Amino acid sequence: MGAALLASWPWDNLGFYKYVLYGPLVGKAVASRAWEAASPDRWILLLLLLFGLRALTYQLWSSFSNMLFATRRRRVVRDGVDFDQIDKEWDWYHAIHHTKKEANFCLFMPLFDLLGGTIDRRSWDMQRKMSAGVDEVPDFVFLAHVVDVMQSLHVPFVMRTFASTPFSVQLFLLPMWPFAFLVMLAMWVWSKTFVISCYNLRGRLHQIWAVPRYGFQYFLPFAKDGINRQIELAILRADKMGVKVLSLAALNKNEALNGGGTLFVNKHPDLRVRVVHGNTLTAAVILNEIPKGTAEVFLTGATSKLGRAIALYLCKKRVRVMMMTLSTERFQKIQKEAPAEFQQYLVQVTKYRSAQHCRTWIVGKWLSPREQRWAPPGTHFHQFVVPPIIGFRRDCTYGKLAAMRLPKDVRGLGACEYSLERGVVHACHAGGVVHFLEGYTHHEVGAIDVDRIDVVWEAALKHGLRPA
Repeated sequence: MGAALLASWPWDNLGFYKYVLYGPLVGKAVASRAWEAASPDRWILLLLLLFGLRALTYQLWSSFSNMLFATRRRRVVRDGVDFDQIDKEWDWYHAIHHTKKEANFCLFMPLFDLLGGTIDRRSWDMQRKMSAGVDEVPDFVFLAHVVDVMQSLHVPFVMRTFASTPFSVQLFLLPMWPFAFLVMLAMWVWSKTFVISCYNLRGRLHQIWAVPRYGFQYFLPFAKDGINRQIELAILRADKMGVKVLSLAALNKNEALNGGGTLFVNKHPDLRVRVVHGNTLTAAVILNEIPKGTAEVFLTGATSKLGRAIALYLCKKRVRVMMMTLSTERFQKIQKEAPAEFQQYLVQVTKYRSAQHCRTWIVGKWLSPREQRWAPPGTHFHQFVVPPIIGFRRDCTYGKLAAMRLPKDVRGLGACEYSLERGVVHACHAGGVVHFLEGYTHHEVGAIDVDRIDVVWEAALKHGLRPA
């Protein structure tokens, strides 16, 4: 329902398109060459500069206030800014004014409130309290990483509104790329893990921390030790703070990097924080996407942690699994883990043409357009590969990465997780949330316990998480 007459500006309902109203002024300034000293329309240029400075001031303050790594100890309102507030409000910057209407009228010039005697008496007490800098300890931490240079701009302290929508490459990001690239180089040298966003779930604080490393760096052999050191320091910091559960994002738990988190658990056996890779719930999400009655699937990335768990789970359901792998040794090792009566359902294949009649592909390894051509029309590609494959086939359908929607009672969530919809997080993130909500006391690292897939899935549904 729209605002009452005269209760808002006429352009409030235009949203982002309200900036088109500047068009006539810009056109007039260009046509009359307003930048020339003798131009009678020089006032238009000055007005546009004033608008620009106002926008810059707003952006700088918005960026600073959303830098949780610098401001979280001094925030007046500890709850995060949710999507509704981001969509509807651009200037919610004075908590006392919005809770007590008879004070603090002149927000842009507090001196006038001081002279007029309308300063709220709580202002000074609140200032002293906030200046104490008391930190709030999160109960759960999701340890994320940066995907690429463009995606590094998709955070609340860069552009809050942009971060509140699913990530996609936009033209306005291109001029910012060189600066973002320089920031990447600087973070590679100096930065440590930092807080990027937070939300509350059932009265408990959840935070998202970021390892200052980009996707391509995880595949540089000489960067391996440095990345593991960053992750290890984050785990030790969380342990010292009193965090209950820390969940690792996709590349932070890479098997070749740290064995799915086992490196840290083995090195620090006395950790109080539970380290979780979240792959159990990831496997559950993928498996529950497969239609009931499916008799055969084609699986790539078949000998990875997730591939192994998916294959063993499906064979027990008497589903024939064509496991794409060139390593007979690794295939046989997985096959021997299955009960003897189900081993016949695991079949090794070495060529994509073997799946030319199978319409259910589970993709754990990137597929080129040439490899995708072997899929018959009507095939659905389920995915757990990072980055996800590109949908080249118009006669096929492509699933998204495994993800779940957080419970409806989540509060203060105002940023989208990469390209996912609002309120949706990757399954490894959701897996850590479930681990915390259930109060599990074990570390979830290394190989996936196939017998726990259904247990974790039911626990997720019980706590209100839903497939995205």
